[in-house]
Amino acid sequence: MNINIPKEVNYILQTLFDAGFDAYVVGGCVRDSVLGKEPDDWDITTNALPLEVKALFRRTVDTGLQHGTITVMRGNEGYEVTTYRTDGTYSDGRHPDKVTFVPSLEEDLKRRDFTINAMAYNDRAGLIDLFGGMQDLKDGIIRCVGNAEERFSEDALRMLRAVRFAAKLGYTLDKDVYDSIKNRASTLSVVSAERITTELIKLLTSDHPEMIKIAYETGLTAVFFPEFDKAMETEQNHPHHMYNVGDHIVESVRISSNDRIIRLTMLLHDIAKPDTLTIDDDGITHFHGHATLGAEMAEEILRRWKLDNDTIRRVCRLIKYHDLGKGVPCSPRAVRKGIRLMEEDFPLLLEVERADILAQSTYMREEKLETLAEYSKEYEIILRENQCCNLKSLAVNGKDLVELGFSPGPALGKTLNALLDKVIEDPSLNEKAVLLKMADGMKDEI
Repeated sequence: MNINIPKEVNYILQTLFDAGFDAYVVGGCVRDSVLGKEPDDWDITTNALPLEVKALFRRTVDTGLQHGTITVMRGNEGYEVTTYRTDGTYSDGRHPDKVTFVPSLEEDLKRRDFTINAMAYNDRAGLIDLFGGMQDLKDGIIRCVGNAEERFSEDALRMLRAVRFAAKLGYTLDKDVYDSIKNRASTLSVVSAERITTELIKLLTSDHPEMIKIAYETGLTAVFFPEFDKAMETEQNHPHHMYNVGDHIVESVRISSNDRIIRLTMLLHDIAKPDTLTIDDDGITHFHGHATLGAEMAEEILRRWKLDNDTIRRVCRLIKYHDLGKGVPCSPRAVRKGIRLMEEDFPLLLEVERADILAQSTYMREEKLETLAEYSKEYEIILRENQCCNLKSLAVNGKDLVELGFSPGPALGKTLNALLDKVIEDPSLNEKAVLLKMADGMKDEI
């Protein structure tokens, strides 16, 4: 088979060929090309030593010189070129204690994680598939190169990567892979939060995020997300639900829009339900206050996962208000209040509520979706009419109030928010003269 290699990658391969070295594109770019997908990046492997690679190209970066990796710059793009190598023992379960450069492509491919990532290609030799990667692609199986226990003992993150690749491709785990993960799941604890989070986000934003349940079944979530395990053990005996808390979460993630913020929100939106569970005299389960507590728990979890502050702020706000429209008839006022709370993320809140509804029972589902559609329609009207829903679009600002005689400070801010309250109730009041007159009357009240 032929793989369409980009011009700049071909230039690097040809330069290595002309200098008497072997060189191949390798790993994910080969896998994705075989599957007819556009690779995210192109990695190259060669028998040339790192300093020999550096000598052949004008612009290089020592990305991982000790591990044999040089980044060759072509224009604004960088391409990693790595010398054939074998890895020594992994005493910390994360990094090889020693890297040995080898002349054999086969020895290099043996150290790789999964068969579908252990294929190499160049136009001269064609596809090099020594471990059955092509067959595993056809069969839809994630299988380790060699012994699964050994591969996972070398780098424990590979266990979560196996689940992530299954989610990305819609594949199943080979039995040995599944069993080995169950045996070794606890060793994931040696892996940094940053590396785990990178794989988790890729899993969540894949075509099959519901496969996070495999991470639960094999014991991986117990290491980095024990709150989810607790949710999987919490029943929901209520007319509005047909799943336990954990399965409801999984289903809501599955049917939600493939957006990083939304998928993180769905993963965590009901995470506080186990801690707010009460059961009434009829045996019906209730979870009063779970949204507020959930936002607090989500912040703790997301910080544990080392996510950025903006993501934490947005996800926690969506969780806190994910029941905002529940049982509230749609009205322009209610939508304006929602926009004020959620700012630019109000459309995401509608998406979150939709996924939440579709992951519940069919009881009153149509009515809930109809109300949600009314909220969405009203939102579009408010946008089209440019109605004021925040201080930024208020017809007066702090400077105007100072000129009216207000002193800078808390009272000024309270007055602006009080004016916004009035405008949220009645958008026609958003006129400078009207608001200044109202503000003047508030001087003695605030």
